[in-house]
Formats: sequence, C-alpha cells, structure tokens
Amino acid sequence: MPGLPVQKAAAPTYHTLEEIRQRKEQLTEELQKDNTQFSTLWNKLFVKRKDVSKGEFIASMVTNSITAIDAFLLVRKLLKNYRSIFRR
Repeated sequence: MPGLPVQKAAAPTYHTLEEIRQRKEQLTEELQKDNTQFSTLWNKLFVKRKDVSKGEFIASMVTNSITAIDAFLLVRKLLKNYRSIFRR
C-alpha cells in the first residue's frame, strides 16, 4: 500500500570472521541450488522439437493457418452480433 513505511528485516550480526565465512558458504550453496532449479525449469520451457519432414511442416502450417482464419472469423462474427457489449 502506498504511504506505509517499509520495514526492513534486521541484518544478522556477525562476531567473527568464521561466522562470515560460514554464512558465505551457506549463501553459495543456496545460489547453486537455485541456479540448478532455474536451469532445469528453463530447459523444460524450451524443449527441442524433433526433426520434421517438409510435408509435415507444410501440413502444420496449413493447420495453423486454418485455425487462425477460423479464430478471426469467429471474433468478427461475435463483434458483429454483440457489438453493443463491446462498446465502451
């Protein structure tokens, strides 16, 4: 909410250099784990498609084109019949 003060979490206090090193190692492990998880999710997002023949490629293009034209005609028909709903 605007106008409300933002409270920051209290920073941990370290008394020795060894505590700082332990915290650094802990953060490094967390970063490695997060990086591994991120990499896994990223690779799942962009799955490499299998090689398709030229005929399959053309067939998919035709199918996608027909779907796009069908969607366009549906939207056009809905706007024509229900124009009063879509007006501002």
